[in-house]
Amino acid sequence: MENITASPFGVRGDRQSLSLQARAEIQKLSGPRPLFFLLTALYAWVVIVGVIWWAVTAHSVWVSLFAIFIVATRQNMLGLLVHDQAHCLGFPARPGDLITNLIAAYPLLAITVEGYAQVHLSHHKYFFTDKDPDFLRKSGPEWTFPMSGFGISKLLLTDILGLNTWKLIKSKQLPGEAFKRPHPTPLWVRLSFYAALAGILTITEAWGIFLLYWVVPILTFLQAIVRWGAICEHKYNLPHASIADSSPIILPRWWEKLLLPNLNFTLHPYHHYFPGVSFSMLPKVHAIFCREGLIDDNRVFHGYGAYLKYLMGRPYAPKTLTTAT
Repeated sequence: MENITASPFGVRGDRQSLSLQARAEIQKLSGPRPLFFLLTALYAWVVIVGVIWWAVTAHSVWVSLFAIFIVATRQNMLGLLVHDQAHCLGFPARPGDLITNLIAAYPLLAITVEGYAQVHLSHHKYFFTDKDPDFLRKSGPEWTFPMSGFGISKLLLTDILGLNTWKLIKSKQLPGEAFKRPHPTPLWVRLSFYAALAGILTITEAWGIFLLYWVVPILTFLQAIVRWGAICEHKYNLPHASIADSSPIILPRWWEKLLLPNLNFTLHPYHHYFPGVSFSMLPKVHAIFCREGLIDDNRVFHGYGAYLKYLMGRPYAPKTLTTAT
């Protein structure tokens, strides 16, 4: 494990730089958090159902567009829950993978916990090397920053128009070298899920609603949200870079968390240092690093706007100190 003294993104030390007391505190934060996991999934689905109901009854183009965007943001939440379960942080693997597939992965149509874990855990093991599938697919001009505001807007618009959808889906299914689940959810469960879904949509004559308010968000806004999340996680095109040198700390504003909830993914260095800590506990890890003097406040981004300025090559001067969220 690396042992950092300084980095461009504010992290002054890794897990080895922590005091014994701090390490013990973080150890207690490790492990599955099933209740918070389920409550987060429930929240996402309540918002999804509520906003779709509003759009269907409002008969307004603007409400429909707003609903499509909000559904996409909550679909992203479901995808992030799949990520947490890839690390067995919702539930232990065997029951947890099945539960997460049913409530989060299968509804997203193109992923499973097992398939995502095979790729994502390779990213952790081979971080920023030629064996890291994330590093390999996130290379080239579209992942190189700084970039002009026009360039960033063009990228996100291309995603919203669905022009990069197939490429993104295919990249999530890159073959992994290891990390195959010993007890994957049987294929018949997934097929039965989709058969039941098709039956319900046919009986209720809801195919139109499903296509407009579920499939369209997946193919459009969700693609842009996933790209933005990836840009916030790491700065790519840095071969063999350390976690600290490639991973910013971003503290979203309260309204950014409400509009675009990301399950603390912008505290991403801690996720790599402590992959056994659930997303719900990462703010506490951040507070511990701050207390230990391992965070440079001047290099922490307060809000997505501050990080966007950095991506465009503009200087960033924080107006507030880093605090736990």
